[in-house]
Amino acid sequence: MTVSHSIQETADAANYPAIRLAAVDLDCVRGDRTVFAGLCFVLERGQLMAAVGPNGSGKSSLLRLIAGLLRPAGGSIGLSVEDPDSDPGTDTDGGLVHYLGHLDGLKRQMSVAENLRFWRQLYGGERPVSLDHVCMIAGVGHLADVPVAILSAGQRRRVGLARLLISPRPLWLLDEPLSALDADGTELLGQLMARHLAAGGAIVAATHQDLPIAPDRTIRIEGGRGMLVAAEGASQ
Repeated sequence: MTVSHSIQETADAANYPAIRLAAVDLDCVRGDRTVFAGLCFVLERGQLMAAVGPNGSGKSSLLRLIAGLLRPAGGSIGLSVEDPDSDPGTDTDGGLVHYLGHLDGLKRQMSVAENLRFWRQLYGGERPVSLDHVCMIAGVGHLADVPVAILSAGQRRRVGLARLLISPRPLWLLDEPLSALDADGTELLGQLMARHLAAGGAIVAATHQDLPIAPDRTIRIEGGRGMLVAAEGASQ
């Protein structure tokens, strides 16, 4: 079985619900500084949105707002499930989002397998994928018993990618996902993103680099403003 085929099987098994992420006049304030204001966008299943801008402009803050780790200073942002059996716009619980920050969030003294086992228990889910399966896909199968403390930055990033697969969730929030990845890792990320979108998932990626696949929407955050600058396959 090829890695690409395994990625397809993982995506097919997800059976994602149709989701909709919407921001209306969204404001973000950190301390006394307005990070951005008046941001509006809609993201639906199968779509990728890139958030671009200078360092410190607020790309990571946008991801934290979506994840519910920050509260908006104004406006609104909400993630809903478009389910014909439920009321339109019904708010969901926290079981729909994977947040991959620029820090790896791994326990250094634990092995790769122990870290992933912990995250699988934390994430829960009805159909979590096997540890061996996701380690093989992420290219860290040979490192399963190795303590995270001795891994390279690129290897730790691959373990982070494995976390995205350990219990499928429809919305991925990726903060600088290309950080520390070599050419093979970048290609792998592109495959994972493409399969996730094809399975009905959605992705918001904060990045200062070209993503391995073209975004459907691009938001530029700069100078205290955030605006949708491009759509439909636009690049940075």
